[in-house]
Amino acid sequence: MEQDMEELSRLIDTADRVVLFTGAGISTESGIPDFRSPGGVWTKMAPIDFRDFMRSDEARRETWKRRFAMEDTFRQATPNRGHRACAELIRRGKATSVVTQNIDGLHQDSGIPDSKVIELHGNTTYAHCLDCKQRYEIGALRVDFEQDNIIPHCACGGWVKTATISFGQSMPVDEMRRAEQETLLADLFITLGSSLVVYPAAGFPELAKRNGASLVIVNREPTGLDRIADLVLHRSIGETMGAIAGVE
Repeated sequence: MEQDMEELSRLIDTADRVVLFTGAGISTESGIPDFRSPGGVWTKMAPIDFRDFMRSDEARRETWKRRFAMEDTFRQATPNRGHRACAELIRRGKATSVVTQNIDGLHQDSGIPDSKVIELHGNTTYAHCLDCKQRYEIGALRVDFEQDNIIPHCACGGWVKTATISFGQSMPVDEMRRAEQETLLADLFITLGSSLVVYPAAGFPELAKRNGASLVIVNREPTGLDRIADLVLHRSIGETMGAIAGVE
């Protein structure tokens, strides 16, 4: 294990452009539940498809009921040592960006500028109109929903939804393009806490490796890409990256 940490430190020190790719595992250490893994949220209740959200009041009401039930969890979560380590690598200029599958906004809360965070699956800390893109705050929508049972909708007539990418919804074009550009420029690609089974997002580590970058995977459980990685560490992200970046 000590040799693995020394190798990770060497790879980071000698790299010119590091891209950090984060999944649910980095945020579970902040108390955010994992949605996809065994025992996760979606093993207890099926996710609601975007097409159902668009055509059904019942689906929209259930979607918002679930989101408001999670509000205290998201609001109370704070960045952990893993997030702070990513922020430190960005601050030093060693890492150029964080490409994340997470929707909790904790990378931004850790001090990473919005411009350095590429959110492939959107952000659940606010909502927007699906038509005119007007932004809405979750707290205000929750008051109307719980007091008057009003399903969030916009003055323009469009439906309001959290700014996340749901099953059946198109991936964000700009974010996918930016993530591809960053991946192709990287000479070291570090994945942190991702099971690497959700595509198209999980295709970026493969792309980096094919393009000649070194690939590092830090995840408690084995992943399907361990076999092609240059270095795999099955251990805590906060402990591992905190030690590497020198943050508590």
